[in-house]
Amino acid sequence: MKVKLSLIFFMLFATQLYAQQKIYNIASIGASGNGKKDNARIIQKAIDDCSASGGGIVLVPAGKFLTSVIYLKSNVELRLEHNAELLASAERITYGSGKASPLIRAEGQQNIAITGKGTINGQGEALLKDIYRMLNNGTLKDKEWKTYNDWHQLRPEEDNRPKLVFFENCDKIKIKNVTIRNGLCWIQEYRNCTNMIVDSIKVISNTFLNNDGIDLVDCRDVKLTNSFFNVADDGICLKSSDAKGFCENIFIANCKIRSSASAFKMGTASFGGFKKVTVRNIYVYDTYRSAVAIESVDGGVIEDIDVRHVVAKNTGNAVFIRLGKRNKLSSPGRISHIYIGDVTADIPAGKPDAGYHMDGPPEQFPHNTFPASVSGIPGYAVKDVTLENININYKGVAKKKLAWFNSDSLTKVPERISNYPEFSMFGELPASAFYVRHAEDITMKNMKIAYTGSEFRTPFIFDDVRQLTFDRVNVTGFNALPLVILNNVKVKLMKDIQLPDQRKQLIKIQ
Repeated sequence: MKVKLSLIFFMLFATQLYAQQKIYNIASIGASGNGKKDNARIIQKAIDDCSASGGGIVLVPAGKFLTSVIYLKSNVELRLEHNAELLASAERITYGSGKASPLIRAEGQQNIAITGKGTINGQGEALLKDIYRMLNNGTLKDKEWKTYNDWHQLRPEEDNRPKLVFFENCDKIKIKNVTIRNGLCWIQEYRNCTNMIVDSIKVISNTFLNNDGIDLVDCRDVKLTNSFFNVADDGICLKSSDAKGFCENIFIANCKIRSSASAFKMGTASFGGFKKVTVRNIYVYDTYRSAVAIESVDGGVIEDIDVRHVVAKNTGNAVFIRLGKRNKLSSPGRISHIYIGDVTADIPAGKPDAGYHMDGPPEQFPHNTFPASVSGIPGYAVKDVTLENININYKGVAKKKLAWFNSDSLTKVPERISNYPEFSMFGELPASAFYVRHAEDITMKNMKIAYTGSEFRTPFIFDDVRQLTFDRVNVTGFNALPLVILNNVKVKLMKDIQLPDQRKQLIKIQ
């Protein structure tokens, strides 16, 4: 009896395993790899049949397989073999007559995957030409495209530019090994998804604006590792669009990022919030804005964030933390319990992403290099932030004739409470290394700041700060006094400040 039961269980297991591994080769059922025929109907039938039969693999073999919109279904792995290329349709009408549908989408599905060493190619430049053709002949409606962008080109609105991957309300997702390139909007968005593994992917898209490498929106239990992003907007971006939702239990490690905006960022949309986010070992290069940006401006809560081992080469800003109030319908959110450690950053004199096909918009005012910053708003402090083992090398040559701000007039630094959060939002700042305002329980420990150019601005300015710990700070190449300005600051601990020579005026209290 026991033997018969064991055999029955084995047979059931073997049957289930076989069903999971059943392969549907799209070329075997009529798909053409010549790059010309739209294979969406054939690919969709393979996905539907695979899911209906209990699951398995829909295989895209070597070749160029053109497709319009397809829907991934539960228990299906879309696998792209080496030298397989899934080409997105370059005809705007194939994404719908209204808002453009994403190319690959899934809604309410579970146990789905996109894998393999092939490529998803959005054909962004060809698609953009078709969008402009439709706009010019009046067959496509758009609210934004006649607003001229003075550093690049006419810009169709986001709703007219399809994303390449969009999953919503899905569970048990795996994205592994694939290359995704040449999109016109966010490359991939995962909204309210859970139990995700994203590993060893490449995202390369400098085709147009809004090319975020990956957007996790109110997602939970995500592991993103060993991946490369070279994009014209934020590299890895966490968002919260649902006031009752959170990005929570997110682990990001061993990623390389190049961005014409910010490399790792959370909070452009920040209605619910972000909890328990861990980042380890990221390398950032040629990035226009911030290596690390943490922002709450829509009422969201940010807490328990741990970022370590960041190397940023040729990047406009090392760290940007901002609590603001953009959402008129809610009170300001909260930022607390943030740890950022073991960061090395080189801040250049010029534009870090200059020369890329789609670089970031130049600031509309003259400025010197931007310092790292931590800033809340009056009555709402950023709380419990530790910055430890931070090495920043500022290579710019600051010039008073370019931009100058009197450090005795700190009240003139604009609050800009409702502005879009960005490292340059306050304009020229009187600090050159770190600017901290409206904050509480701030710890800076083992900081090394070096200037290889000349700098006339005070390195550290703290304004309206409670419980400041300033421990083991070393500054070289420094030719301005004082080293630190304290304005309305309660110091918890300040010691071991090191300079290359004996200077007496280290701290100025205003």
